[in-house]
Amino acid sequence: MEISEKILLGTRDLFFRYGIKSITMDEIARHLAVSKKTIYQHFADKNELVDKLTEHILKDNICHISEIVKTYDNPVEEIIETMKFMGTTFSKMNPNLFHDMMRYHPESFKKFKDFKEECLLRMIEANLTKGIKDGLYREGINIKILSRLRAEQVELAWRADIFPPEKFSHVEVQQQMLLHFLYGVCTLKGHKLINKYQQLHEDE
Repeated sequence: MEISEKILLGTRDLFFRYGIKSITMDEIARHLAVSKKTIYQHFADKNELVDKLTEHILKDNICHISEIVKTYDNPVEEIIETMKFMGTTFSKMNPNLFHDMMRYHPESFKKFKDFKEECLLRMIEANLTKGIKDGLYREGINIKILSRLRAEQVELAWRADIFPPEKFSHVEVQQQMLLHFLYGVCTLKGHKLINKYQQLHEDE
């Protein structure tokens, strides 16, 4: 593993656990058992470190989601498995992470927004189009509107002013939003698939 990747992965562990603002470069160096000089040889400052880590995480997410799309047979299963993956990732994140990024590292947060606009929206649109073709989603739904609704739900679940982390589990909020969305767009055939996967999940 290259030292730059080691720094990114170690920093990700700290940011996921404690958020971004509360972590200093000294703490990152101690956590990695390297000198700050070593970190600065690869990253100019904390802002660049956050920026490169954001790129790394988004690239990893795109790879995983693309693999899910290739693997699963139908759009309902595809979107449920995608949210399972994202839920596993989100469950490891400190709720303050997105707030810190938005407030103190706006250029990095813009990359997340761009990912939502350029990648997530396309994936949701493709999922809805395929679901209608397969008879799992209702004909006549507005794909453009509902794709944006679903993409915004992912970000909305992070809003601490709406879902305070001391009162709500972020993962559960995401799961409930997804189920609400799916039950709204699915046909009866699609509803049966949701219920099937829900039962399988409960039995695991």
